[in-house]
Amino acid sequence: MTFDFDTVIDRTNTFAIKHDLAALRGKPVDTIKLWVADMDFPTAPCIQKAISDFVSHGIFGYSRPDARYYDALRTWFKSRHDFLIDDSWVVNTPGVVFALNAAIRAFTEAGDGVLIQRPVYYPFFNTIEALGRRVVNSPLVIKDGRYGIDFDDFERKIESENVRLFILCSPHNPVGRVWTREELERISGICLSHGVLVVSDEIHSDITFGENRHTVYATLSPEAAANSITCTSPSKSFNLAGLQFSNIIIPDEKIRRLFRRAVDQTGYDEPGLMGIAAATAAYSQGGEWFDEAMKYIHANIRFTRDYLAGRRPQITMREPEGTYLVWLDFSAFTGLTDRQISERILRGAKVWLDEGVMFGKEGEKFQRINVATPRAVLEDALGRICAAFE
Repeated sequence: MTFDFDTVIDRTNTFAIKHDLAALRGKPVDTIKLWVADMDFPTAPCIQKAISDFVSHGIFGYSRPDARYYDALRTWFKSRHDFLIDDSWVVNTPGVVFALNAAIRAFTEAGDGVLIQRPVYYPFFNTIEALGRRVVNSPLVIKDGRYGIDFDDFERKIESENVRLFILCSPHNPVGRVWTREELERISGICLSHGVLVVSDEIHSDITFGENRHTVYATLSPEAAANSITCTSPSKSFNLAGLQFSNIIIPDEKIRRLFRRAVDQTGYDEPGLMGIAAATAAYSQGGEWFDEAMKYIHANIRFTRDYLAGRRPQITMREPEGTYLVWLDFSAFTGLTDRQISERILRGAKVWLDEGVMFGKEGEKFQRINVATPRAVLEDALGRICAAFE
């Protein structure tokens, strides 16, 4: 089957925050929108059909996942990640950030330290601060052009800052690292020795390129599984973020019970019918569409690299090992401030990207671009950006 990823779909007036909120957020309306992390492709036909079938049925009552969902989920994670999931381990939430919030409330107290690795997905530190916990940052380090972990700093921060919980971003957003098994094992060893619970955001786990392979944190060892909460969702892989459905996988019964209690305290109960239908179809029938989408996105990444190198080599990209989010480095423009760089892109080029400082001060003079879009849109945006820096 051949899928069309080249057709440009008009997403205006579809309640899409990516395309309909420019004026409300003080952005020019006529920008090319390549910021927030959803795709500009229609989801897989099998998912569209599953949702359409429920719409035709016409009854939208309270809903719960059943054996069809659990069978599909198990099959996907076993075949794609060699991770065998027990049905009892799964807690469904509206999203991964919701799950992070529940985990922080369940396993930390006001004033406790929660460790993150900036530059990182900004809801991590926003949620920690909103709940009255302390953000403890062990920043990623760049060596030979590649981001890595300063393990000495990582352990020192845990020891000195009363860290109770660590939020791992795997694969990492925005820098695109796919952590190796060896790196994750070092993290696990440190966290186990200091009694630090690991909440692993693996929402981009399916999206890896080349020889890079995602390792589910809970597969490292029985001890790692018993000391972790794995947060997953079909939302990034199949462009389903608006359906508000995530799979939170917790092997340890006590941790799962405390997490469920925190979820119950929010008043959230049954997941939405369309989210269940979409996830079940995605995991049971969507593999072919997903694989083709990844080929297209990987080609877009290569196109971005080659385009910039040929026309504006001062703008460099950190080669993403995973995610469809590309981390662009503008630090070669030493005569421009971070704000001036952002203004040139937004007001001059009329392209809306995510400013690097959103992900922490470590993201200064970086920009995040979402390349899960038709090639023609990407080429237009890159041409505008390059022209703005002539």
